[in-house]
Amino acid sequence: MRHRILTNIIEIEEIIKKCHVCHVAMVDLDGKPYVVPMNFGFEEGIIYLHSSRIGKKIEILKANPEVCVAFSTDYLLRYQNENVACSWSMKYRSVLAYGKVTFIEDDLQKVNHMNIIMKNYSPKEFKYNPPSIREVCCWKVIVNKFEGRVFGY
Repeated sequence: MRHRILTNIIEIEEIIKKCHVCHVAMVDLDGKPYVVPMNFGFEEGIIYLHSSRIGKKIEILKANPEVCVAFSTDYLLRYQNENVACSWSMKYRSVLAYGKVTFIEDDLQKVNHMNIIMKNYSPKEFKYNPPSIREVCCWKVIVNKFEGRVFGY
């Protein structure tokens, strides 16, 4: 069984919307890869993320805002013959999204940003206190390229 490359944006977005965690890959200040799992929001081709205002990933992203964000879901272990190791495989659906990080500084935009993230986890509406909004680092990735793959489905 071979993988299928996805080109349909509707299928790609369906995979992203099924995920609760993404993995954000970047290149650190020494040229080494660095990947972190994160909660996220997604709307109209933009990935919304948040974090502390300080730390390793923020230093990296300020120096080099290019990222690759990985999403994957629908894992199912399968085999043709349970006694033949090479016949075992994993069904999956995955998407890679490439883009550049932009930091959000405006407090009203941060509230909107956080609401988009929270929609991925709850239908509730939330309120944010001003100190929390001031202290959070909101950033978005405007995706310039998607790569999707499906195996076994």
